[in-house]
Amino acid sequence: MCGAQQSTSRSELPKIGDKAPGWTDLAGTDGKKHSLAALKDQDVIVVCFTCNTCPYAVDYEDRLVALHRKYTDSGQKVRLIAINANTVPGDRMEDMQKRAKDKEFKFSYLWDETQDVARKWGAIYTPEFFVLNKERKIIYRGAMDDSTRAKDVKVKHVELAVEAALAGKTPEVTKTGARGCAIRFKRRRR
Repeated sequence: MCGAQQSTSRSELPKIGDKAPGWTDLAGTDGKKHSLAALKDQDVIVVCFTCNTCPYAVDYEDRLVALHRKYTDSGQKVRLIAINANTVPGDRMEDMQKRAKDKEFKFSYLWDETQDVARKWGAIYTPEFFVLNKERKIIYRGAMDDSTRAKDVKVKHVELAVEAALAGKTPEVTKTGARGCAIRFKRRRR
């Protein structure tokens, strides 16, 4: 898995039940800087590591839009944040802005240009999801659902985790295997 090289040891990565690592000053496609701390009024945060160039991530874009719409339309304090940590052509900010406009993303789409956030979170794939409760503890990590094909989905893991968090509970399933493309991490020389 050449693209998934990370410098953080696995023992240092956050686990289910741990407080999520924060981030500050990530550039968004909206031209603003974003931080996790600024979302303190939200009851649940869904973080999705994604990109423009992975076919799996692209296949999930409409599902991301639908997830965002489901919770914003109902007035619940659930926020979806998409973070792109890839370093290849097609995944630069100008590409992200075009994609966000074309797909009408109403959620924040942030660029982790240094890849520090993805490394701290232990994100490996696009798409890979983390659900955080009100205390910003990770209560779920993995795939959005049980199928990469939208028409074959039977279990919506992220939605079940969000519903559990809104009820002040932990979901029955806290971890699944994310499916997608490896994040293309920059090689770090020692």
